[in-house]
Parts: sequence; C-alpha cells; structure tokens
Amino acid sequence: MSDQPARPYIGGQAVIEGVMMRSPSSVAIVCRRRSGELVVREQPMAAVSKGPRTWPFVRGVATLVESLRLGSQALRWSADLYEQDLAAEEAASAKGPASRRSSSGSASGASLTSLALSMAAIATQDVEPAQVAGGPAPGGSGADGSADGKKRGGGMGIIPILFAVLLFVAAPQAGAELVNKVFGLGLEVTSPGFQAITGVAKLAIVVAYLLLIRQISEVRRVFQYHGAEHKAISTYEAREALEVENARRKTAMHPRCGTTFLVMVALVSIVVFSVAGASLGAFLPKLPGGRLVESVGFFLMKLPFLPLIAAVTFEIQRLFARYCTTGPLRVLLWPGFLVQKITTAEPEDAQLEIALASLRATLWREASVTAPVQPDRVFADYSKVLADPGYAGAHG
Repeated sequence: MSDQPARPYIGGQAVIEGVMMRSPSSVAIVCRRRSGELVVREQPMAAVSKGPRTWPFVRGVATLVESLRLGSQALRWSADLYEQDLAAEEAASAKGPASRRSSSGSASGASLTSLALSMAAIATQDVEPAQVAGGPAPGGSGADGSADGKKRGGGMGIIPILFAVLLFVAAPQAGAELVNKVFGLGLEVTSPGFQAITGVAKLAIVVAYLLLIRQISEVRRVFQYHGAEHKAISTYEAREALEVENARRKTAMHPRCGTTFLVMVALVSIVVFSVAGASLGAFLPKLPGGRLVESVGFFLMKLPFLPLIAAVTFEIQRLFARYCTTGPLRVLLWPGFLVQKITTAEPEDAQLEIALASLRATLWREASVTAPVQPDRVFADYSKVLADPGYAGAHG
C-alpha cells in the first residue's frame, strides 16, 4: 500500500481558447486572449461530502447536472472573451459596409458553429467521481460576470441539451424504425431487437456527429485543448512536476472523460431498454394513429429513464476508472478511448500552458479555500503565471 497522501480528483473541460479545471472545493478557468495574455478566473466551491447528493446513483445525477451548469457557464465566459477580441480586431481594421453585410450574412453559420462548440464542450467534460461540488459558478458567465452573462450562459446550456436529446435519443429511434421498415423485420417498438438496433444507431450517430464537427476549425482547437487538459491531469496524477515537458509526454486519453461517458451511456441504454422494453410496452396505451404514434409514445416513456441510465453509467465509469486502468481489464476502456481519438487532438505547447495554468489555479484555490475571492487576473504570458507565488507553489 502506498504511503503517499491521497489527493483530490481533478476534473476539467475544454472551452474556447481555454481550459476549466475543478476540484472538490474549487474551480478555475484560464483562457488565452488574442493578444497572448492569459485571463484567470477562479473561486472556491462548497464541497458536498455527505448527505443524499453523495449516495450511490444519486451522486451521478447530481454531478452531471452540476458539471453541465459549470461547463456551460465556463463556455459562455470563454466565448464572450473570444467575441470581444474579434470585435476589437474588426473595429481596428475599420472594415466597410460590405464587410459588415458579409458578417451579417454568416450569422446562421456562426450559430451552427456555436452549437457545435457547445456540443463539443459537453463531449470534452470529464466525469468527476470524487465529490459533488455545490455553490455558485466562478463569477457569473459573462466576461464581466454580469447577470446578463448568467442568463445567456443558462440558455447556452439548455439548447445543447435539447439538441442532444433530439439527436441521440429521438434520431436513433427514428433510424431503427427506418431499418425495421426497409428490411421488413417486423419488430415491435418495445422488442429487444428493436431496442438493440436503436442502441447501435445511437452509437453510430454519436461517432458520426463527432467526426463531422471535428472538421470545424474552432471545434478542432477545442479538441486540442481537451487533449491538453487530459495531459495536464495525467501529469498531476503521476505526481510529476506540472511542467510542459512532463505533460507533453502524457497520453491524451483519460478514463474519466466525458466522451467515454457518452459511449457508455449508449451501451448501457442498449441493455436497459432491451431488457425493460417489453415491460414498458405493457404500460403503453393503445392510441389511434398506428406505428408512428406508438413510436412517439415509447420515446416519451423512455425520457424519464435518462437520469437513471446516467446514474448507472456514472457508477460503472467510476469503477472502471478506479480498477481498469492497468492490466487485462483495461480492455473495458477501449471503446471510450477509440472515440476519444476523435474528441482529442495533440495540443500545442501553448495549449498545454493554458491547461497547466488552470490546474495550478485550481490547486491553489483548493488549498486556500478561505482566501478572499479574487477578481479576474490577467497575466502577460505563462511565465508570469509561474512567477506568481501562489500558482508557482501549487503542485497538489
């Protein structure tokens, strides 16, 4: 048995030109501005170490909700910084009316990119199995921490979730219905065979969607920051110095990754609905409208089971991350690792600096939870972060 002291788990998420890191008692976001400056936003979080939110299965849902809340607000803050920089550059270049019309005409494309970035951020969010954090997000969601930023941050979280339900729950069932009809399988909506086809369709849609959005340059950079986040956390977990040279050598894969969670949710849902489909079908009322109404009705009946599936998946991933990282059981992590090859990319050293700076800020706050909350801090470059007495000494 190791005599080294236990340390808190660190989770994280890639955002636009930055990385969010969180521990049981702290959260920090570091973003790089177009000028090269690093902006650090951090604050303590109220760790929940006992009570219903720490119970098995309950903690999975609580952690997922909290992660989505923090992640969407961190993403909104990073997007605000990025948009401010782009607006400043556009103003400085003194573009004419023609350019403004061009920008207006690309609004729909920008909206699609924003949605893709939100979905990419969800896929890059680590599942934190240690403790559930509570309390406010770091200083609101806007770049200025304003209430308006909070409002927009909330909307940015809801829309991707609704889109995810349509894409990863409704679309797979529609795809299974199409396969059933084209090949004349004659499967009932509630049958194990139909649910197995639905699960396979869900996995295919997840992989295809991630491959598609990876082609967007902004999303690919988020995936690079995702790789940087994993490398930084792996360096910390290996108890090595938090330096770029050490992080560069680490793998971009991590067992607690949100991508692995998505894959496992799809696999668990296949099992759950294949086994429980017939039982649920007994409660499905006979409504006029034929097969379409039956399919929609069963889809609606499945929605309340999503939190249960997420809770079960959380506990499974918790076990896998603890006991299957080495030896023959590591094969159980391969499906998630294969899909992580889509949602991670080899980061640049500058991106590793951002991930390590965020990790240092989180570790400092974890050890200094009673210290006054600081306003956003701006550093000229990474060397200035390392020169800060608090962050320089943060090593976990």
